[in-house]
Amino acid sequence: MPTDEQFTAFIDGELEDADREWIERLIADDARVAERFEFLSRSALPFADAFEPVLAQAPAARLEAMLATISSAEKLNASTAGIGRRGFLAAIAASFVAAIAIDRGVIAVNRQLSKPDEDSEWRAAVAEYLSLYTADTLNAPAGDHAQQVAQLDDVGNKLGLSLAPEAVAMPGIDFKRAQILNYDSKPLAQIAYLDPESGPMALCIVRSAKGAAAPGSESRRGMNVVYWSSATHAFMLIGHAPIDRIQQLAADIRSRLVA
Repeated sequence: MPTDEQFTAFIDGELEDADREWIERLIADDARVAERFEFLSRSALPFADAFEPVLAQAPAARLEAMLATISSAEKLNASTAGIGRRGFLAAIAASFVAAIAIDRGVIAVNRQLSKPDEDSEWRAAVAEYLSLYTADTLNAPAGDHAQQVAQLDDVGNKLGLSLAPEAVAMPGIDFKRAQILNYDSKPLAQIAYLDPESGPMALCIVRSAKGAAAPGSESRRGMNVVYWSSATHAFMLIGHAPIDRIQQLAADIRSRLVA
């Protein structure tokens, strides 16, 4: 289920092509998604035109009979306030429209205030990709030391970063491969491992001009993530291992990469 922020961006034509196509497919295939989309789309509908037939067909006789039972003082108060049959129903319609408009307005503001930064977005992309991995995905032999050096040299050259097997090794966890992926037209390094205890794990790296940042941690797609930045690159270690273990492994790698 897309978030209301994503729905609103979709309705307002603010999504990238891939995200827009994703939501279009969900609307077509999932009744719950279609129902939520229809609700959030209502603020763009011609409510005044839609309610006019209802007002025109209102049971005037019955309403007049009901009004006749109200005391004169109450009628006077209602008249003074300027409330009539059409005004009352129109007010209900207006309240409904206003509620949806406020709902969408709050969503739009919240989307701007909580819009994820570039670092958060690339970590989300990595987590989504790695969530598809199983132990079988990384079951192929990793190659000898010379092949690992060649892979890491190729990846490091594309990132402008010196990488060596010893710098990215993790005790008790098997190095599997190093490769370059593409994120937002930029190279993204993925160094994949297979942990006998928890399964696939990856150290991922992209260029970053945002400066050094201390490690932080989060959970994405059921996996634990530790992320940090140097003056020139952003890093993340992600896997299914417990967070304290991921933090310990990340601290070890960080100290060796900085050195």
